[in-house]
Amino acid sequence: MQAFNDPFFELSPVPLWLEDFSAIKLLLDDWRTKGVRNLRAFLAADLERVAQCTRLIRVLAANRRTLDLFGAADMNELIGGLDRIFKGEMLETHVGELTQLFEGALEFSSLAVNYTLAGKRLDVQLKARILPGHEDDWSRVLVSTEDVTDREEARRRFADSEQYARGLFEYSPVSLWVEDFSSVRHLIEGARSNGVVDFPTFLDVHPEFVRRCMSEIRLLDVNRHTLALFGAPDLETLTLRLDSVFRDAMENHFREQLIDLWNGKLFQQREVVNYTLGGEELHLHMQFSVFPGREADWSQVQVALTDITARKKAEAYLEFLGKHDVLTKLYNRSYYVDEINRLERRDLRPITVIAADLNALKAVNDTLGHAAGDALLRRAGEVLAEAVVRPNCAARIGGDEFVVLMPGVGSEQGRELIETIENLIEVNNQFYPGERLSFAMGVATSRAGERLEETVKRADEAMYDAKRAYYAGDPLVDRRRPQQDGHRAPPAE
Repeated sequence: MQAFNDPFFELSPVPLWLEDFSAIKLLLDDWRTKGVRNLRAFLAADLERVAQCTRLIRVLAANRRTLDLFGAADMNELIGGLDRIFKGEMLETHVGELTQLFEGALEFSSLAVNYTLAGKRLDVQLKARILPGHEDDWSRVLVSTEDVTDREEARRRFADSEQYARGLFEYSPVSLWVEDFSSVRHLIEGARSNGVVDFPTFLDVHPEFVRRCMSEIRLLDVNRHTLALFGAPDLETLTLRLDSVFRDAMENHFREQLIDLWNGKLFQQREVVNYTLGGEELHLHMQFSVFPGREADWSQVQVALTDITARKKAEAYLEFLGKHDVLTKLYNRSYYVDEINRLERRDLRPITVIAADLNALKAVNDTLGHAAGDALLRRAGEVLAEAVVRPNCAARIGGDEFVVLMPGVGSEQGRELIETIENLIEVNNQFYPGERLSFAMGVATSRAGERLEETVKRADEAMYDAKRAYYAGDPLVDRRRPQQDGHRAPPAE
């Protein structure tokens, strides 16, 4: 044949085969006659049919490049080892090649796997063409086998690396977001080009700019931990409800983030507040970074969020314990002392002080037990917490001792607050049957040049007068009225 003697065939830099597919054509025609219409499905159902077709291929010639590629010394060795060259995955790719011919194509191509005679795996790019004049019987088919092993190995390594990176992203125990901040950058640069120099002041004057920037964030991807943390079933749902996540307290944090971006800080860390789709507040440590290579447009940024809600709650509880009495939930003595010193330094005169002592606590403890006494103290805390609002404060400073500090308030407002407390006590006693809640109270208002400790002392003295009268059953004392400035209250009318 001319093909054997053609120097271009033998000297081609690409491995070339000359093959006879005529027996395959007869087999495919027979299957078609028997009703096969979907050859791909027919072959995939039984790969032995593919192997049958492969065994029918006759190799007529192969050039030197082919012999070298497959490690054959000559044509006899190559043909004798075809069962080692065409095996395994080759059968699966051969399905596609046969299907192309079955459907009327005069050529086919595929990415296949062959093996050298020594067993080395080869990734090959196959391209085949039925030669002109042989379209009716497929007796001459020219096949090129390009070795693309290096390319495919690099592709597989890249795919493995990409899969590894995706796995790190997807299964990270930290909430990871990939976002597009390009529109945010456009807005910031627009403000700069319009002459804005003092960006923080600009944001103070135009708070809607912060909200506009928040609305322009485009969410590209999140990992599984993010969906679980924010209670979202999927990325689409989270994307549609970002306004539920970024709101309220988040605005102040985002404002600071925008200021950092304005100043060119493309990596940031701060504590922020977000919200789950169910409305639960989340305290998070945020790390924000613009991807390398995206510094010019911020089209890809990564946000890593670590949930510190439990830690913040623990910190808040410890702070609460440091300032509050656990039983009554009022401020404790430590806070009371600090507040006395603060008020003294700021000189918020006049200052009115109410000293209150819980009546009959010892008797309740002795007769009914400390659990009953604790219940009475909790009720006292409920009453004072309801009656006393900022900037006033109520503190439990001893076992049954309470103090109310009222900065910038005169004696009249002090008496009004005591009346409020007494009314709440009556309501409380109606709500809780059994032991009645009762306070002995004294009130004093600071005098010119008097230290606050002296005011507290006078309120204490007035309270003790009321206390003694309570236990003495003095008929001249109206127990619903406080003693004032160390003197008994006027007799009841």
